[in-house]
Amino acid sequence: MELSNLRPAEGSKHSDNFRRGRGHGSGNGKTAGKGHKGQKARSGAPRPGFEGGQMPLYRRIPKRGFTNRNTKEIVAINVSALECFDNGATVDVNALVEAGIIKNPRDGVKILGNGELTKKLDVKVDAFSASAKEKIEALGGTAEVM
Repeated sequence: MELSNLRPAEGSKHSDNFRRGRGHGSGNGKTAGKGHKGQKARSGAPRPGFEGGQMPLYRRIPKRGFTNRNTKEIVAINVSALECFDNGATVDVNALVEAGIIKNPRDGVKILGNGELTKKLDVKVDAFSASAKEKIEALGGTAEVM
């Protein structure tokens, strides 16, 4: 590293709260960073997305359906995926992530009943299907909702 290479950290040098239009010596005087004339130099410039009277993009694109804001993204795992755990092990969300069965638990994990299970496990996740709970408890394990 040499003195000629020194630079401030990325994004640290300029803030957006400086005073505009206070004389040409300030570096942002006269037109106050708005350039010369034109619609964008004046007060009352159009709102973002305005295309000069042309039908704007957000109105040209078709809109279909409905998106529920309150929906939850549940990760589903079949009972057969729990075979990789040792007999008598406690299986929770962290154990599933460590085993590589799920990458991101998102809003919750649900165990579904597809496949076979041959080991006694204590499973603690957010939800179970009825058949999954049945299969886990039939082998002497526990299916606990967190």
